[in-house]
Amino acid sequence: MNRLNLFRNPLNRWLGREEARPTVPVKELRERDRRRMVRHFLLLEGRDRVLRFGSLLSDEQVTKYVAGIDFKRDMVFGVYNRMFRLVAVGHLAFAPREPAKEGVTAKARVAEFGVSVLKSARGLGIGSKLFERAGIVCRNNDVDTLYMHCLSSNQVMMHIAKKAGMAIEREHGEADAYLKLLPADPSSVMREAMQEQLATLDYALKANVRRATKLWERLPRRKKPDNS
Repeated sequence: MNRLNLFRNPLNRWLGREEARPTVPVKELRERDRRRMVRHFLLLEGRDRVLRFGSLLSDEQVTKYVAGIDFKRDMVFGVYNRMFRLVAVGHLAFAPREPAKEGVTAKARVAEFGVSVLKSARGLGIGSKLFERAGIVCRNNDVDTLYMHCLSSNQVMMHIAKKAGMAIEREHGEADAYLKLLPADPSSVMREAMQEQLATLDYALKANVRRATKLWERLPRRKKPDNS
């Protein structure tokens, strides 16, 4: 199967629209999505898990990481493919500004972004879309500095950072990147709302298609008549 077909989402067809490159609806994840998030992170193996978490976490540690996410403080975003699998997750963690960062921002909080994309979904710009959504959310929540911390060898994160124009500092095999953001305006507020509405519609359509598929698979099959 063509990899792009995994992202030919029902939303495009419902809108009567086909694109050479599929749209990437980015949806906010909540408490009810923890189980899918655990499943997503556990599919990261070996080097991919090291690049996402900075070290090779065990399955138990990954599960604890997801259980420890505070959805009242942080924001998490996800991308679902046509098969209703969570193929990408972006975690936007908010924290009080540290004294060392006073020269970078005067705001009370900063935000750090981490992202993971499964191999089957790479090369489609999904990581950049998650980062773009994180930037809009920061602007609309009075945060003007977005950070990313990763290993210098993490080519995906480095690509996102360079594409976004982030300032990058490397030291001892690790990299810190930060981006100064514009303040919120009516356009950024409207953009965030529209993105979430479209992603919610896309999510509902994919969920309904998945339920209908499962129901169809459970229906008893009629035997073909024997014409012999």
